[in-house]
Amino acid sequence: MRIEPFRMERMQSTYENYVDYNLSESGVRPMRASEILEMAGGPGRFLDSELGYSQSNGTEELRDRIAAFYDGARRDAVLVTNGGSEANYAAFWSLLERGDRVAFMIPNYLQTWGLSRAFAGRADAFRLTPRREGGRMRWALDIEALRRAVTRKTRVILVTNPNNPTGAVLTAAEMDEVVRAARRAGAWIIADEIYRGAELSGRTTPTFWGRYGRVLITSGLSKAFGLPGLRIGWVIGPPAAVRRLWSYRDYTTIAPGTLSDYLGRIAMDPKRREAIFARTRVIIRNNLPVLERWIHTHDDIFGYIPPEAGAIAFVRYALPVGSIPLVERLRVDRSVLVCAGDHFGMARHLRIGFGSDADYMRRGLDRIDATLEELRAPRRRGRGPSPAPGPVPRRASRPPAPPR
Repeated sequence: MRIEPFRMERMQSTYENYVDYNLSESGVRPMRASEILEMAGGPGRFLDSELGYSQSNGTEELRDRIAAFYDGARRDAVLVTNGGSEANYAAFWSLLERGDRVAFMIPNYLQTWGLSRAFAGRADAFRLTPRREGGRMRWALDIEALRRAVTRKTRVILVTNPNNPTGAVLTAAEMDEVVRAARRAGAWIIADEIYRGAELSGRTTPTFWGRYGRVLITSGLSKAFGLPGLRIGWVIGPPAAVRRLWSYRDYTTIAPGTLSDYLGRIAMDPKRREAIFARTRVIIRNNLPVLERWIHTHDDIFGYIPPEAGAIAFVRYALPVGSIPLVERLRVDRSVLVCAGDHFGMARHLRIGFGSDADYMRRGLDRIDATLEELRAPRRRGRGPSPAPGPVPRRASRPPAPPR
């Protein structure tokens, strides 16, 4: 089996540790091990842990605490994985056969786009599109596109909620439309909910768990928790499906790390979990205005719909350069890393992470300014294209087709 390159992850993995300013990260400033251990009264038991194999599907205590994040779930509905990426990999591998089809939300983190095409051979896009509702712009589900994408051959509907890269959150009515589409086709819903808990409003995003019998939730401690280094993820689903998934992991990483499971148990205690979410929300509420002020200094080229969750902003631009060459130019010329919209299935966009230290982010944004001025100059002399509609937010043009 051949699998296409996961271009965004390859770019980040290659360069994120070799730039002065990494604004490509989509989580918040990571917590320290000492902070987690202090929540549990200190490091004593942790330092005495034997470094043997952990329980391969996650310790019962960890699975109980993960289940408590989902109303009505029990430990037999939980499989602990090495990060949310392994959760996605195992879920798609276990469900898809050659000839199946996947209805896939765009824009999105395209790991599962590549997995869909590798395991099934075909992915059919449906979209979030900019729409004015209730006096504000939001990324809304294109319901007609969803209906077209889901056919009798559809095996899986993939949604990311809250969404990466837009930070959008589906409404209850939109979630119901996804469930209706799945029920009509007898398809599974795989809902990547790894940003759940990082909402600016403070209201935790409703989960797809419990809305339909054929649902797998993938998530983990990387984004909303600020604990990506633990590499703890999970799948929540019907117990029979979870047992099948567990057997697939015998071929991958076998078990989570012993120390990661220990620290994950601390983080997933319900009271501590909510304290961690509070920390995350303080960071994004403090940092987003800093980024927005910078965006508004470039109203002539940027269009922007504020995120509802996550430390990520998806910014449309009107400049005579594609998003991948622009990201490369920023990396080479300014030692700043951001993510290209083309790596999420939408051209002429950038994803900028704002979960780092605010001063660090400001310095990185200052370096981007210099490149923006260089790109503006030809247009000011009359040789470049006219800008897209002006200040933030603006109605976006129709997104391009997802990558083939």
